[in-house]
Amino acid sequence: MRAIEIVTTSAGNELRLAEIPRPSPAEHQVLIKVAAAGVNRPDLMQRQGVYPPPPGASEILGLEIAGIVVETGSGVTTLNTGDKVCALVNGGGYAEYCLACAACCLPVPRNFSFTQAAALPETFFTVWSNVFDRGRLQPGESLLVHGGASGIGTTAIQLAKAFGSRVYATAGSEEKCKRCLELGADAAINYKQQDFVATIGELTAGNGVDMILDMVGGDYFPRNLKCLAAEGRLVQIAIQNGAKNEINLWTIIAKRLTVTGSTLRARDDGFKGNIARQLHDKVWPLLESDRIAPVIDSVFPLAEANQAHARITSNQHIGKIILEV
Repeated sequence: MRAIEIVTTSAGNELRLAEIPRPSPAEHQVLIKVAAAGVNRPDLMQRQGVYPPPPGASEILGLEIAGIVVETGSGVTTLNTGDKVCALVNGGGYAEYCLACAACCLPVPRNFSFTQAAALPETFFTVWSNVFDRGRLQPGESLLVHGGASGIGTTAIQLAKAFGSRVYATAGSEEKCKRCLELGADAAINYKQQDFVATIGELTAGNGVDMILDMVGGDYFPRNLKCLAAEGRLVQIAIQNGAKNEINLWTIIAKRLTVTGSTLRARDDGFKGNIARQLHDKVWPLLESDRIAPVIDSVFPLAEANQAHARITSNQHIGKIILEV
């Protein structure tokens, strides 16, 4: 089968189309003929050698796919060959065929293309797990989303609004801020032109927000603490600006703050399967009724994976980048 491999060259780690053996499903897995795969920043990190796949996972890049089930493991009872699904996977997505745990598969929403469905798993699993499970966001509360125009950001804005929260977002251009507002954000802050700490203070009459979803880290950490209301929660899901910064612990103590975070790839299939069930029950009806939708920035053929990575590295994209197989 065709798949994208990482090849080390004098110019760096390049992506190249290659022929590799087609995998076979284990007892709890299905084999999916991939129609489309999502491109995510963890793919770039794995390509750079700093985010290896979990033990036993495919070395091929790709954490989310959509396609048709062509083979099922002996213990799978919930899916059949011919089913159209999207799936969160631990690797292997940049290929013609990919293995997925049956529990981590969801039906392609009604009237969705495979390209649209491939934009769902990584961001929707991540946002649901961190904003609603870990972060406990409630209707009527306020959420600040950093990177509001990213795949995660556009998903978080839509879901938080759909479940009755006020949403503020940061983004790096006026175009991106405009898109955040179109998706339902109550306010969008251009962090290159505005101090988001001061602006959040103005927007909330000095009270701060109930929760922050942050993928930046670094110097954002102490600034995030200033933005939080009493009993506020900071959920850290990435550290694009670095893992370290100096903070004043008294801010956490005085405001009774909760600081937490998580990564999803290393969690077991049971944990991810539970998220899949919640998404199917609570979010899939919103997708099928057109109340929310994935935002797709651009689509590349599988052979142009290098160009897809260049697009996400440019930071010019709004929403998801997809490979069509």
